[in-house]
Amino acid sequence: MPLDALVSGRIATLGGDHGFGWVEAVGIRDGRVAFAGSAIDLETRADPHTLRIELEPGEIAMPGLTDAHLHLLDAAVSAEDVDLTEAASLDDGLARLADAASRLPDDAWLLGAGWDRRRWGRWPTAADLEAVVPGRPAALWSFDHHAVWVSPSALRSGGIDARTPDPDGGIIRRLDDGSPEGVLLENAVPLVTTRIPSPGADDVRRLIRAMARRLIALGVVGVHDPGTVATDSAVSGIDVYAAMAEAGELPVRVHAGLRSEGLALAAERGLRSGAVLGASPAGRARVGWLKLFADGTLGSQTAALLEPREGSDDRGVFVTPPEALRALAGQAAGAGIATQIHAIGDAAARVALDALEPTVGGAALMPRVEHVQLLHPDDLGRFTAAGVAASVQPVHLREDAATARRDWGPRADAQGYPWRSLVTSGAVVAFGTDAPVEPIDPWPGIAIAVLRRDPGWGSEVPAFGPDEGLTLEQALRAATRGAAVTTREPDRGHLLPGARADLIVLPASPREATEGGAADFADVRPRLVMIEGRIEFEA
Repeated sequence: MPLDALVSGRIATLGGDHGFGWVEAVGIRDGRVAFAGSAIDLETRADPHTLRIELEPGEIAMPGLTDAHLHLLDAAVSAEDVDLTEAASLDDGLARLADAASRLPDDAWLLGAGWDRRRWGRWPTAADLEAVVPGRPAALWSFDHHAVWVSPSALRSGGIDARTPDPDGGIIRRLDDGSPEGVLLENAVPLVTTRIPSPGADDVRRLIRAMARRLIALGVVGVHDPGTVATDSAVSGIDVYAAMAEAGELPVRVHAGLRSEGLALAAERGLRSGAVLGASPAGRARVGWLKLFADGTLGSQTAALLEPREGSDDRGVFVTPPEALRALAGQAAGAGIATQIHAIGDAAARVALDALEPTVGGAALMPRVEHVQLLHPDDLGRFTAAGVAASVQPVHLREDAATARRDWGPRADAQGYPWRSLVTSGAVVAFGTDAPVEPIDPWPGIAIAVLRRDPGWGSEVPAFGPDEGLTLEQALRAATRGAAVTTREPDRGHLLPGARADLIVLPASPREATEGGAADFADVRPRLVMIEGRIEFEA
């Protein structure tokens, strides 16, 4: 049978365990790679109806990327909220909020994200909001999405006052008299966020489609969304993705996750990790992982540490007690659901591994530790030995480096963000962005993984633990094959015969680890993107 499409030029198949796997041509039939090899051999398999895509000199083709940690539904829904990431000061942020509020109905919530107390010099307060948006309910996520800044009206909606105790694993920042100051951290966040009206299902689907198209234009063809199954919501992530896939509306592949409050419902419905969602023959939507939280974040000083932060006796917060992590992960495995555990600090990584190791083999997907930003050397080999994957987001280093060095001291460069150590130990490593905590663009993170620094730091700032930098090949494998290994999909993340024909064409071959090459790589944009052999984007 003739080929449906023939791509010729310099193509990195990423086949095998090592190397780029360069070939001259890839032939596609019925949405899959039929042949990969020399252009002359494959030309004989084409006919006049075969679509021919010839790469320009300097261009390369490679497998499409999968973002192994992207909150697609959240990123889509929040795309129309106020963005405070560029607000240089509290006053700047307040001015942006006042301007946005002026265009909202009187009773609408003011929503946004991106503030950073380190950038603003202090914690924002409810009084700050009341001064510019009086009487309006407002909830504004911090840059790391582990704290929310709320207005007095929002506090009242959650019934929060001086008598409200801190929930287990949560913190209500307070004034001297004990009344709430206006920032809720970790498990205190839902006291208010559960009061925010949910968007309608049609709006959610529209926003997901738009966000997915933006991802495809960046070369991302698949997403692992650590979302929710809400027992009382018609727009829970799993149900939305299932409906979209069944209707042929889902542009990218999605593994849709759930949270602990949805575990019982998921088990009751027979939702097992890896199972297809909806009556979709293409299987665009599948069940992902149960998402649990061991600790908080670096920026909020709630990462759980084996040793205290520099200059203090504070070891952070366990958002979920270790024994509860083990129980929930075991319960999920018994229902055929794999677990992924958020772990920033080294103490959190240790208890996450403790919880996940007994569950290996209990579900179709690999159990995963998410983030792994600080890892004690004694725990490094446990990933490979147990078969637990490391899902990491190199782009976090861009903003975290200075804080990590301040709070973790010598541990930061020696044991922080240990990507090379994980890869060379044999661990499965998958890359993601953690959007909307970070932008959806995957390429800056891939560049940072190679160089261990961001071009925007300036030459006076040294690379962060430079020995932990990856090669370009290793970084690209983590952004493609790594995610596919965690979902046990041998037909994804490469371009060998039998693989799904998910292919991107880059306008120039990114140079290896040089300063100029890092800047080039961070700005890479595909010229063409194919999903299952169909052109879904062309610049």
